[in-house]
Amino acid sequence: MKKVIFKITFFTLLLLSSTIGFSQNVPLSKDAKVSVITCGLGNETYSYFGHTAIRVSDPLTNIDVVYNYGAFDFSTPNFVAKFTKGDLQYFVIAHSYAEFIDNYNYEKRSVYEQELLISQDLKQRLFDKLNTTLLSEDRFYTYKFIDKNCTSMVVDVINNTLGKNTITKKGDTDITYRSILYPYFDGHFYEKLGTSIIFGTKVDQLGTRIFLPFELKNSLEKTTFQNRPLASASKTLLSFEKETPTSWWNNIYTYLIVLAFVILVHNRIVDKIYLLILSLMGIFFVSVGFYSFHLELSMNYNVLLFSPLLLILLFLSIIKNKKWTYRFTVLHLLFLIVYTIFLINKAHFFIVLPMIITSGFVLVRVAIRNKKRIPIII
Repeated sequence: MKKVIFKITFFTLLLLSSTIGFSQNVPLSKDAKVSVITCGLGNETYSYFGHTAIRVSDPLTNIDVVYNYGAFDFSTPNFVAKFTKGDLQYFVIAHSYAEFIDNYNYEKRSVYEQELLISQDLKQRLFDKLNTTLLSEDRFYTYKFIDKNCTSMVVDVINNTLGKNTITKKGDTDITYRSILYPYFDGHFYEKLGTSIIFGTKVDQLGTRIFLPFELKNSLEKTTFQNRPLASASKTLLSFEKETPTSWWNNIYTYLIVLAFVILVHNRIVDKIYLLILSLMGIFFVSVGFYSFHLELSMNYNVLLFSPLLLILLFLSIIKNKKWTYRFTVLHLLFLIVYTIFLINKAHFFIVLPMIITSGFVLVRVAIRNKKRIPIII
């Protein structure tokens, strides 16, 4: 990423070279255009949801630059820990348009452009704001999955330039963030399952904020400013058909086969391993919920299925304390019933249902093994 930062800085210096000093602004001509760029979905984790950027082009001054709020540095110390905790710093960078479009052409991802139909004064103000941010500490921001990302930052900088909350979400405000996100994982089964069980109550709130690129694209099409459309009709710069990946293991079939094996093998060791995995995942969810600043990971009711208390149940089973093993098993069966009722109207109900059924079979088997037998007196 250091090489990228050098290229960005050098490009910015060239961009500003027509002025006497850095404190002065680069004037745009009357032919300048400012537009919102929406990039299509990809099959890499970072590209599942698409991307948003701002393009400023001016043929008279040979300016054609794309501002991108989605950059981060992989060489950041403790990168994974910072990302998980929610204090990883993202920042804005600038690319030449040619470099930007070549990258998406290489990745075979569609690119769309919507020109902002705003006055010359507002174009200049937005351009100046972007350049000032690019060369200051304000270029850094703390990434938040819903509240602060490459799309929401573009919305904020445009709204701040226009002086009012002009761009707001249009459509799908009556469904939850979880329901909005769910289709984006098609073709990536275990990623869909993983996000389904690691996200907590925040993603079950109504999705009233713009946080995804195509939400912004669709909202711009319906947004007016000063009694006229804010953006022109979308123009396709690159067009590719997104390919849904196939995998011999990353699919629902391997998931169902493993769970069916747990149910049908009817083996105590297998049952214990299954419950151990659930408990360790539950400990991870609880730990991340307390440790992370990502509100999406807090208040995770999925711990009713992935209960850390299953470790106690396993310990009691190992030391052959049948009385308390039975009691903890019944407790977890109650957890399972409550969880199923709570989950029934959620987007991820059907993807988690096979695991609920498997857990029910395993817990009932454990309960039967440890239930005190009542002697029959003849």
